[in-house]
This record gives sequence, C-alpha cells and structure tokens, in this order.
Amino acid sequence: MQRRFEYCRTVGLIAAGLGIVVAGCKSVGPDYQAPELPDPKIALADAGMPETGKSGEAAQKRSEITEAEIGEWWKVFGDEDLNRLIERAFAHNLTLKGALARVRQARAQLAAAEGTWKPIVDAGGTIKRFGTSKYGQTGANLTRNLYNGGFDASWEIDIFGGTRRTIEAAEANLEGAIAGVEQIWVTQAAEVANNYAHLRTVQQRLLVARRNLDTQSETFEILDSRLKSGIGDELAVQQSRYNVETTRATIPLLMAQEEAYLNALAVLVGEEPGLLHEQLKTVKPQLTMQPKQLVGISAEYLRRRPDLAQAERALAAQTARVGAAVADLYPKFFLNGSIGLESLKAHNFFDNNSDYWSIGPSVSWPIFHGGTIRANIALQDAMLEEAYTAYDTALLNAVREIRDALSAYSQEYHRYQSLSSAVAAAKAAVNISQDLYKSGLRDFNNVLDAQRSLLTLEESFTVSQGNIATSLISLYKALGGGWSSWGDDGVVLGIRTDRDKNRWGERKLQ
Repeated sequence: MQRRFEYCRTVGLIAAGLGIVVAGCKSVGPDYQAPELPDPKIALADAGMPETGKSGEAAQKRSEITEAEIGEWWKVFGDEDLNRLIERAFAHNLTLKGALARVRQARAQLAAAEGTWKPIVDAGGTIKRFGTSKYGQTGANLTRNLYNGGFDASWEIDIFGGTRRTIEAAEANLEGAIAGVEQIWVTQAAEVANNYAHLRTVQQRLLVARRNLDTQSETFEILDSRLKSGIGDELAVQQSRYNVETTRATIPLLMAQEEAYLNALAVLVGEEPGLLHEQLKTVKPQLTMQPKQLVGISAEYLRRRPDLAQAERALAAQTARVGAAVADLYPKFFLNGSIGLESLKAHNFFDNNSDYWSIGPSVSWPIFHGGTIRANIALQDAMLEEAYTAYDTALLNAVREIRDALSAYSQEYHRYQSLSSAVAAAKAAVNISQDLYKSGLRDFNNVLDAQRSLLTLEESFTVSQGNIATSLISLYKALGGGWSSWGDDGVVLGIRTDRDKNRWGERKLQ
C-alpha cells in the first residue's frame, strides 16, 4: 500500500510541475489577428429616392432601415402568407437540416481534438501459461501460470503548442460551421421571399392580361357584330382578332410560371410540390411597402453577414493549422507510467507484494523525415494565403452586393413612378381613341395601338412593382438579415450551446 501511495504522489507532483511548464509555454506558429473591416462610418450608397407628390410628402412617408427590422425583415411587408412560409422553411427546409448535421460533425471533431490534450489511460490484463526449456537460461524444465493486470498511462506534454493549435483550428471550424448554418438560413429566407414575390407578381400579370383580354374581346365582338350587319370594316375586325389572340397567347406562359413558383416554394418549405396550391392559388396583392429611407447604411452591417464570418473563421482555423504544422519540427515530450498487479499464483494476485509500477518521461524528436514536415508547413502557408484571398473576396463581394441592391431598389423606384404616370396616360388614350373611332375621325389602328400600349405598360408597371420588392429583399439579404429568428444566438436550433457561448461570447469581427 505504501508503494502505491508513493506512486500516486510522484505522479501528482510530476503532473503538477509539467502543467505549470505547459501553461507558461507559448505556442509556436503565427497568432491569429482578425482582419479589419472598412471604416464602419463609410457610407456605401445614397439611394437617392425621388420626391413624390408635394414637397416633403415623400420624406414624411419614408422610414430608416433599423437593425431590428433587418433581423426579421420579411415582416415589414405585412403579408401573413409570407410570414407562415418563412416559419415553415425555418422548421422544415432540408438544406438547413443538412447544415445542422455539419455543425454536429464539427462539434464532434472539436471534442476529439480536445481529447488529445488529456492523458490516455488503458486498462489490460492477461492470464497465460508458459513453460521454460531445460537447456535455456533457467536450466530447468518448468511450467508456470502468470497473472497480470493493470493500467498504462501516457500524456503528451504540449510544450510547443501543437495540440493547442489543433484545438484552436477545431474551435474555429465549429464557429465556421455555425456561420454556415446562418448563411443558409439567410439565403433560404431570401429565396422563399423572392419566389413568393414573383408568384404574386405573376398572378397580378395574369389579372392584367385577362382584364385586357376582356376589353379587347368586347371590342372585337362589337366590330364583328357591325361587320355582320353590313356596316363594319373587315380589316378592323381582323386586326382586332389578332390583338385578342396575341393577348390570349400570353396567358399560358404566365400560368406555367405561376406553377413553377408554387412548386419552388413547396420545396423550400420542405413540402411535396402541389401541397401549397390551395393556400396560395388565391390571388393577393403584390408585396408592397412605403418607400424606405436608405441613406446612411454603413459597413457596420457587414458584421452581420454570416458568409463573411464563415470566411473569417476559416482564416482563423487555417492560421492555427500553420502553427500545428510548425510544432512538428520540435520535440514531443511524454509522461508515461504504469501500475498493476502481477503474480505466478492466483491466490497471491491481490497481495501487497504483487504490485508493480513505473513512471518516467520520454521524448521524440524528428531528425530526418525526407522533408515532409517542412513541405507540410509550406502547404499550410499556401492554404493560409488562399484563406486570406477568400476572405478579401468575400468582403469585396459583400460591399458589392449591398451597393448593387441599393442602386437596384432606388432606380426601380424611379422607373415605377414613371410607369405609373404612363399607365394613367395609356388608359386615357384608349378611351380617346375609341371615341374618335366611333366618331369616324380616326381609323381603328389608333385603337389597336392604344390597347397594345396599355397592356404593355400595365404589364411593365406590375413587373416593376415586383422588382421593387425583390430589390428590397436582396438588400436585406446583402445586409445578412434574418439573424433575430435564431432566438438566443442560435440556441433555439441547438447550433450553439451554453459552452459555445461561454467560450466565444457574441461573435464580433474586430
């Protein structure tokens, strides 16, 4: 028993001393420093929203985009169908479920990496019967049994930080996987909203086409009736007929687009295509909202983009891998020990005199490995350079997407206002041309041109209204919108645990 106490005391003293040594050691390789973002005060764009109506009226109707609004941006449209679709996508989207599985993989990899930091203890035991040769070292022909059981332990003392760097890489990899889930959610939410906006736009285009078809058909029937009465113009009748059939020909294409958007929405929310038809076939107004004041949006919102966070975490992970590769150049120190019982007779196996133990350090230092270690360091350095390039590319694309979305929204709003005036003029032109034709002051070509122009302008006006919505959706996506739906920093889906939050806190890029 005294020997076992001495063993435990010796192991404890050595482990405590080595722990102090390791705590004071600095890991080899580069220490990670997060890249700086552009000045948060930089104004990315001025939307240049046009004034409408009386002076100052438009400015009173506008409201500035806020951080809370970007968090759950789809609610600004006030469309309950869209809100329900987003919620269903959040709960059932298959792409999102696959990304959650990757988070679990990364968490398991981190746990495995952290396990290498701890001592390894193996238990074993043997019972064997052996015999010695009369002509051997013992000089006797003996037969014996040997009973052996005990524990073997080994602990790599991470003097140069190779293990610590590996854990750092695994931690950054897990954070990157979490950011990947967030990025998929941002993308999927925008996809649902875009498809929904396109669906409502197509349905409105169908209404426009059918309304114009009814008007053109009514004109054709009047002309055809007058021709049959012997007072009409056959050329005018045929011109009216091809006008009607041209409009009618646009309807099947629009119906096919409506079906495609319905099916796309079903897949995005994890449903079988066809199951959303009953809910969404009923025509509702397009997504609309009051003009937004977009002046002053800054690069601060880049911090909310999950794809940029994912690229930054990949950079951090690769920096740590460089350090792990450099650590392979240095010696590795181990503390080894064993304790157990050994006896030639079973009834003596648990006696105090049957125990054995050993403890001692060992070292392993690579001397010649054919250049593989330095080649791996060069490989990891090149991969680090690639990670820097990927991060810079992600940053530039983020700024580009925000500027593009701002410009698209602003310019489409200008176009929308002009088209609104044009539609009003086209409706008046149709009425005037019909009156002039009935009075015999103009031929029927004026009526045809007016009707065709009205259909084209109403269609363009409807599409423009849809484009305003999709441009705003693109802006919210470019700003990384949607994070508020994750609840307490992602804990709602289990992608972040309390341990993760304690380790990293709120993710902020410096």
